[in-house]
Amino acid sequence: MPLSRNSEMDDAAGSPEVTHASASSRYEIRVDGALAGFTAYVDRDEQRIFFHTEIGDEFGGRGLAGVLIARALADTRAGGRRIVPVCPYVARWVRKHHDVDDVLDPVTPAAFAVVRDLV
Repeated sequence: MPLSRNSEMDDAAGSPEVTHASASSRYEIRVDGALAGFTAYVDRDEQRIFFHTEIGDEFGGRGLAGVLIARALADTRAGGRRIVPVCPYVARWVRKHHDVDDVLDPVTPAAFAVVRDLV
């Protein structure tokens, strides 16, 4: 199910669209139908732990990671979950933007253990 689009990014990035691929536990961003990147998470209790974000090299420098993370975190909040930013990119994003401060949880050893158990 597509999340809302950002018309400012449409011209610069060629119509980015963010979708929640819940079966894969990730949010994906596509540009003109091509997968440009994703952010992966694991749900634990009321938390959504974001642990990896990746944008393809051919899509770099367009601000797509920021669009992806903003929408993924907004969707997470709307779904009633708290956010744990294990992923370095997500951690940097939440330090610069304060849109989700009210649902942000600290990264703990327990959160790292959940992610470590995935690999």
